[in-house]
Amino acid sequence: MRAYNFTPLWRSTIGYDHLLDLVDAAQRNKGEDHYPPYDIERQSEDRYQLSLALAGFSPDEIAVTAEHNVLSIEGRKATAANKNYLYQGISARQFKRTFNLADYVKVEGATFENGLLQIKLVREIPEAMKPRRIPIGGGPQIQEMRAA
Repeated sequence: MRAYNFTPLWRSTIGYDHLLDLVDAAQRNKGEDHYPPYDIERQSEDRYQLSLALAGFSPDEIAVTAEHNVLSIEGRKATAANKNYLYQGISARQFKRTFNLADYVKVEGATFENGLLQIKLVREIPEAMKPRRIPIGGGPQIQEMRAA
């Protein structure tokens, strides 16, 4: 993928700087580690589910934090007490994975079952931000204008 020059957009847009920063950060993270594997599922128009495969971890070794439109999942595996592995295929390394959340996307809850961490997300748009129908009046002011 080639790099894009966002300079023309910076000159002609106001208030979209955070969006351009997200695109720029996504381009820079090409060599990002892909552990742990995850899925993002859209369950409905305003509901999402993030699933991370965390085999070998227990719930007390995982921390989920949501702060300022960023969701962070951290895993710290307790050190194994003198285990003599012939082969270790189950990863036990620590990790930190972050996801940028859109405005008004909130974490509804998290569950951990059978090595799968599932985080439920919901977009809750405030009433003041939702589109609303504006009634058109036909009162006395319009009658007065017609008479004049």
